[in-house]
Formats: sequence, structure tokens, C-alpha cells
Amino acid sequence: NHIKFLLNYFVLLILFFHYFLNISLYQRTDPLTPPAPENAHSIRLDGDIILGGLFPVHSRGERGAPCGELKKEKGIHRLEAMLFAIDLINKDPDLLPNVTLGARILDTCSRDTYALEQSLTFVQALIERDSTDVRCASGEQPIFAKPDKIIGVIGAAASSVSIMVANILRLFKVIPVYGWRWVGLGVEMGGVCIAQSLKIPREPRPGEFDKIILRLLETPNARAVVMFANEDDIRRVLDAAKRNNQTGHFLWVGSDSWGSKISPVVQQESVAEGAITILPKRASIEAFDRYFKSRSLSNNRRNVWFAEFWEENFGCKLGMHGKRPGSPKKCTGLEKVGRDSTYEQEGKVQFVMDAVYAMAHALHRMHRDLCLGYPGLCPRMSNIDGKELLGYIRNVSFNGSAKTLVVFNENGDAPGRYDIYQYQITNRSAEYRIIGHWTDQLHLNMNAMQWASGDSSVPASVCSLPCQTGERKKVVKGVPCCWHCERCEGYHYQASEFTCQLCPYEQRPDQNRTGCQPIPIIKLEWYSPWAVAPVFIAILGILATTFVVVTFVRHNDTPIVRASGREMSYVLLTGIFLCYVITFPMIAAPGLVVCSFRRIFLGLGMCFSYAALLTKTNRIHRIFEQGKRSVAAPRFISPASQLVITFSLISVQLMGVFVWFVADPPHTVVDYGEQRTQDPENARGVLKCDISDLSLICSLGYSILLMVTCTVYAIKTRGVPETFNEAKPIGFTMYTTCIIWLAFIPIFFGTAQSAERMYIQTATLTVSLSLSASVSLGMLYMPKVYIIILHPEQNVPKRKRSFKAIVTAATVTNKLSQLASERPNGEVKTELCESVDNSSEYRRLLYHAHC
Repeated sequence: NHIKFLLNYFVLLILFFHYFLNISLYQRTDPLTPPAPENAHSIRLDGDIILGGLFPVHSRGERGAPCGELKKEKGIHRLEAMLFAIDLINKDPDLLPNVTLGARILDTCSRDTYALEQSLTFVQALIERDSTDVRCASGEQPIFAKPDKIIGVIGAAASSVSIMVANILRLFKVIPVYGWRWVGLGVEMGGVCIAQSLKIPREPRPGEFDKIILRLLETPNARAVVMFANEDDIRRVLDAAKRNNQTGHFLWVGSDSWGSKISPVVQQESVAEGAITILPKRASIEAFDRYFKSRSLSNNRRNVWFAEFWEENFGCKLGMHGKRPGSPKKCTGLEKVGRDSTYEQEGKVQFVMDAVYAMAHALHRMHRDLCLGYPGLCPRMSNIDGKELLGYIRNVSFNGSAKTLVVFNENGDAPGRYDIYQYQITNRSAEYRIIGHWTDQLHLNMNAMQWASGDSSVPASVCSLPCQTGERKKVVKGVPCCWHCERCEGYHYQASEFTCQLCPYEQRPDQNRTGCQPIPIIKLEWYSPWAVAPVFIAILGILATTFVVVTFVRHNDTPIVRASGREMSYVLLTGIFLCYVITFPMIAAPGLVVCSFRRIFLGLGMCFSYAALLTKTNRIHRIFEQGKRSVAAPRFISPASQLVITFSLISVQLMGVFVWFVADPPHTVVDYGEQRTQDPENARGVLKCDISDLSLICSLGYSILLMVTCTVYAIKTRGVPETFNEAKPIGFTMYTTCIIWLAFIPIFFGTAQSAERMYIQTATLTVSLSLSASVSLGMLYMPKVYIIILHPEQNVPKRKRSFKAIVTAATVTNKLSQLASERPNGEVKTELCESVDNSSEYRRLLYHAHC
């Protein structure tokens, strides 16, 4: 604002310098030469008090010319209204008695820069001239004609002109009084704002108005265009809209500079259809009509532009120096306004007269207060102070030319009273129709409005269409009524008109995205395909295990059952049974009891199985290793010792579970991250037991350690004779089990990021446990059950062998195997040595060779 202020006054200083430099050069060239008439382009009326007037007598010039065509109504009617009002005041004995008002009226040519230069005439008397270096031919000092001292200015019509002139007059405390009221649109309906604010250049170049239309089309939904422009620019804007095929698109709203004028809409009625305009409430002043119709070339010589008006109004030419060289008709001077031409009083005549009367009433009160009955101007009013006069103007109250009350508020504004018009086309005839008015508040007849579409409803004009539910407004920077609609994506919901917020972790947006709702909680159901297959395998395994146990119990004293080690067999079958049973708590709905069972039995079944198998393979290994060194049997190979070793190994698992229970009691959790998909509609919370992957590894890790150790011992005892116990079936069982669990690890942990994680991991774990149990059951017990049931003749006791005989047989077998590998050409030698007891008489060596 400070920069603009300085720039304005810098321009003013340049204009001052240019203006007074011309005066100085003129004076110094030839002081004796009479000056050119000062009123060649202005009206001057002598008086005790001089009022200034600024009127758009001509339109803006083109191609560098300052002035254009004459404005008959807006220019001539208004300045004549000021002259008429001054005449009435000077004739009124009760208003400013013995004081004569004069006038100095200038043409603004509808251009602010030209008006500014003209307005310097008003402040000449306030500037002291330096004449020390100016002399006449006789050597005497020149006598300068004293310029008129302007105490106030009526006008101007355009706001741009008024602002520029007011800046310079304010420097010299000259009061500008605007002769007509301006309208300010204060809309309190909410949601109404400016999508674009475009300026019409003072000197528009060709195509400038087409650019304005294209700029307006950048916001195609903002159809309402409010125009604060003079009627010439309004006509050019409408013409540009017509050229760009935008007839019916824009909803024009015009200020009082448009009003009900015909000139802006001539030949472009269809483009202007539906336009809303305003005009101050006005009344036709009959006295002015009589005055103006009586004007002629002979009685109105004080108006220097009246001859030009005469030619324009009657379409004729006045002599050789007329302004209309192309007109074939010559003016007679006997033409009469209203008789030989159309006449309609211009709408602002009333307000120009009221402005002059407001100035007169203020001066009258000032004269009454300062001069105290002094006839004419007293010395105290010889130099009127502008600020003091402004105070009197703001306090005037009188009935104006239309018998309406004229007052000003604390801001110097008169009360607004306006008629609201709409430009309508009916039956191919166009006219302005009054659709409402403003007197302290808006009164609008919506039924009287008519639009180009033929619909009585008011067309929509928005910069941006309303956003749908679940979308936020992203406001365009600097344009608060324009926005882009952005949908609240992901787990965000529409918290307000302009913001999206993230739902709580356990919630997701609802269908409209205007709030949040709980995420559905799921669990593994019994009818799920991921559950049906493991349950089916587990049921088959449980039935098979039960069948084996029943068979063993019924044939408990048979040789095969006794040779298998009844105690360890029942422990191993218990582990196999638990491996099948764990499937059911793993699939059941998580709860405190279910979660407790999962922790206990998850690794317990495998622990039972592999603890028993490890004890068996370890016993065999120790027996044969001991036999190589001594004939004495190793310790802890009795059934009781074997049970103690097995349950010692199992107790380690139970101790770990107990510590787990104490450190972290079992409970359920809802995992919202496992199935937190990008689409919230598919998001689910998984109800599960609080068993992490680390806890799972620790629970199964001990059993896997037993399994690996058992496999090592199975490899070490692979050379035991086939007829001795179960070393080889145990070895095959462990090899297969290792393969199963090696396949389990990548499947289980490789699906950690899958949306089906819960289903895949549960199915993989339960199936792996069931397969491990099935391998042990099938390889270790099914052959025995087969013999017990289908071949009972083979279930007979064999010859009892001593420990020494067993060891000797195993040793010989190993040596023969080594020799066979050393024989060339594929020769094989097998030796079988069997000892019945410790006596040498029972030792026999049988050799059989194949060449």
C-alpha cells in the first residue's frame, strides 16, 4: 500500500512538472501575447464561490486520441443539470443570499489520466507563482489573471477517474462531491466469492477482450460475471462473448454504469439476455425537462459543447467548422429538442442536482455560522477550508430535487435506494424489466425473473461443483471459492469439508467415508477349506492310532508287542495321538482355554514321539558301542530306565511351557495388521491367540532338536542287522520327518506377508504335525499290526540270543561289508556268524562266495 501511495504521488509530481513547465515556457516566450482562451475546452461561470465539475462529455479516444465521440446523455445532460441547479440556487433568495455560485466544468473524456491533467486547473489558484524573473516590454512586472479558486468538485462519473482526481484534490484540501450514488454489493449468503478478478486495461489492445473471455472460461462453472466498467467496455465484453460463441453461457451482473442503457446491448441482445443490472431509484425532474427542451444555440452559449451536441442530436452540420463533415444536412438553428429529436432525461440528472444543492446547503450553513448576517462573503469565508466544509456537507439534510430526503452517514455516503432490472427477451422484443429494489434491504421478485434457458429457476454459478460425500475440498491457492475434490483414500474418512483424517487402527471408513466403523473380526471356521483338510487328516490319524493302541493292548503279551518294547511303544503312540489331536485346538475359536491347550500340546506331541524314538536309538547305539569294547551290557537299558530317560526329556518341554505361562499368560488378541489390505472394504481383524512366531519357534524348537538328534543316532545305527529291533525303520522314519519339516519352514514363514497368512500357516502347521505322526505310525507300527492281525503264525517267539552273540554278529556283518567294498570285478562275499551262547562250541562260520 505504501509503494502504491508513493507511485501515485510520483505520477502526480510528473504531471505537475509537465503542466507548469508549459505555463512557464508560454509566459517567458512573449509576455505581451494574449493568452489563449481558457474556456476553449471548459465551461466557466463567474461567481463568488466557484464549484468544479468533471463530466464524461466525450468517450475515450482511440489510437492515441484523448477523446472520442460525444456522449449526449451521460455528458451533456449531466453538465446541464449542474448548470441548471446553479441557476436555481442563484435565484433562490433563501439559499446563499447575496452570494453567487460559479462553475468551472471540465471534460474527462472517460479517461482517468486525461481527467487528472484537466483537474490541475482546479488547483492553480492554490499555487503561488514566482514572477521575479518575468518582465513586460516596458520593464514592469506582469499582472497575471487570477485563476478561479475551486472549493469543491462535482463528479466524476467513473470510479477510476474519481479516485485519481480525489488523490490530487486531497493534496490541496478541495472537496470532491460525487454527484451520484455508487452501489456496493455486500453478500451475506455464504459461499459467494470471487473466482477470478480481471482488469480491463485503460488502453485495450486488439483482442484484449477476447483474452478476457478466455480467462473467464478457465472456470467454466463460474458463470456469473459482475462488471464494474463503463458502457463502452461493457459493449466490448459482450461483443467478445458473442464472437467466442458463448451466447447464453455467462450470467451478467452490471453496475449502474450499465443500468437500463440500450447502447451496451445494441445488436447483441441474445448475449445480454438475462443480465441483472441496477440503477439508483430516480425520478424524472420535470423542471429540468422544461429547461433542457428550451435550450438552443442562441440561449446556451455558455456550454462550449452544445453546438457539437446540436449536430449530434439532430444529425446536421453547423457551417464550415461543424463537427460532422460527412453530414449532408445543414442545421437551421431552429430545431427544438424533444420535437425534432427523441428526448429522455438521463438517469443521473437528479443526483447531479442534489450534489450541487448539498454543496449549496453546506455553504449556506457555513455562511450562517461564520459571517453572522454579513451580506455576501465575509472575510472569514474568503479562504474556505476544505476539511471544515466537508464537515458541513456531511451534516446537511434537505429534500432533494425529487422531493426525497438527502442525508449522509458518518462515512459520507447517502442511503442507497436502487431499482433492480433484468434484460429480458419476450416475443422477439427485448427490454429492461424491474424485478426488485433495494431500500435498506433486498426485495426481489423471483417469479418475474426470466433466463435464456427458459427455466424460471436461477442458473447455478459456482467456481467448482460441490464435492461428493467422502471427498474433501482442496482449495486453489488465492481463490477460496475454487477447489479440487479429492477423495479420502485408504483408511481416511472425511472429518470436515476440507480435511481427511485417519481412522483409528481398529476401524475403517464407512461406505460414505463420513465416519469410521469397526473392522469385522474373523477366525478360522470349521467349514473353511483350510480347516476341512487338516481335520480330515487328523480324524483319520486318530482312528488309525486308536486302532493300533487297541490292537497292541489286546495282544499285549504276544512276542511282537513285547519285542517292540511295550512301555516305549505306548509313550510313542501317545505322542502320535497328541500330534493328531493338536489340530482341533489350532482350528477352534481362540479363547483362554483354547489358547492354553495350544501352548501345552503344540510341541508336546512331537516331544513325546521324538523323546521316545531318541531313547530307543540311543539305547541301540550304546549297546553296540559297548559291545565293541566289552561283553558287559551298558547301563540304563532296562524298560524302567528307558521310561525315566524319556520323561526326563519330556519334562524339559513341560518346564518351558510352564515358564511361558508365568511370563506371558495366555490370552487372545485381534490382529488388524495381518489382513489390513489397501482396500478397507477387504480389511479384517484376525482373532488369534497371542502366540508370536518367536514363541512358536521356541515351542517347536526343542522337539525339532530331539528330532535332529534322533536322526543322527539313526544314521549311526544304520549298520545294525535287520533282524535286530527297529533301527532301520526308525532311520527311515526320521529321514522322512526331516524332509517334511524342511518343507514346512519356507511355506510357514514365506507366507508371513500374505493376506491368507492365518489360513496357510495354520493348515501348514497342523498338516505337518499330522504327516509327522503318520510317518511314525505307518513305518513303525503298521507292519507289526499287519503281522498281528493277518499273519498271526509269524507272531511266535524266536531263539533267544545273548548279548555277546548279538554284538559278534553285528561286528562280523560290518567287517564283511567292508571286505565286499574292496573286492574287484563286483565279487561279493557275505559271511553270517551266529552264536547261540557264550561257549565256543556254538560258534559257526558260514562262508558263501560268488565269483
